[in-house]
Amino acid sequence: MTANLGWIGALCGLVAAAGVLLLWQGLPMRRRLTLSDRIAPYVAERPRPSKYLGGPIASDQLWNSLLRKAGGVVDSVLGGSVSVRRRLERAGSNASVEDFRAEQAMYGCVAALAATGWVSLRMASGSQSPVTAVLLVLIASGAGVVLRDQLLTRAAEKRDRQILAEFPAVAELLALAVTAGEGAAAALERVARLSKGELSSELRRCLIDARAGASLPEALQGLADRTGLASLARFVDGIVVALERGTPLADVMRAQAQDARDAAKQELIELGGRRELAMMVAIVN
Repeated sequence: MTANLGWIGALCGLVAAAGVLLLWQGLPMRRRLTLSDRIAPYVAERPRPSKYLGGPIASDQLWNSLLRKAGGVVDSVLGGSVSVRRRLERAGSNASVEDFRAEQAMYGCVAALAATGWVSLRMASGSQSPVTAVLLVLIASGAGVVLRDQLLTRAAEKRDRQILAEFPAVAELLALAVTAGEGAAAALERVARLSKGELSSELRRCLIDARAGASLPEALQGLADRTGLASLARFVDGIVVALERGTPLADVMRAQAQDARDAAKQELIELGGRRELAMMVAIVN
């Protein structure tokens, strides 16, 4: 019992030391101005009378700095920045890899704090050894990091399904606009303006890239690269080939829309085959 009380006292002392360190780092004399802080009074709509008015609080700055440092540690341990950036693009997120790693570190910290509280209660009752408690805290921290990664993967897969569900209708709308006499860029702009959804947002981003100086085929290829969907990549290749060779765009778009519908039907058939046993259980019951 005395040993358990000693471990609880050590944990309390560690928390108190961390609090004192945070207070020391948050003192005004310890605060360092960043480049953004230096130029903000000259580019803001209304200049601030003092550098201490407006903007984030020092504690928030310190917390963000600590999270980014912890995110750098997570990135150095896990690696795979290319895969993370790819999934962020597929998920339609504007966050950078550094921001995502900071979120992973936050998830890990929250899980570690929850595990620390739980093991402290068990140690107080004498049913938990110190070594096992430390291992549980480490495992919980790693589980929090992995959980954020899995949530990103699910968000990317969900958005992929939404884009595939919207693709046939958007392709038909593009075919109708081209048949009415509009060019490829004008048809894309009309459909992106009138429709809503994930694919429409990608079309708007494609048009922004085209207005920024990229050619329409390059902007469309960027759309295909961001999504990584095979059917959308074939659709973009068909449009690019039609633009380069002067073949009718409407026929290409209709054919691609029909191919997308056929692929969706085939996927439903395969999904039903994989879940045949589960469906039989419902029928028998």
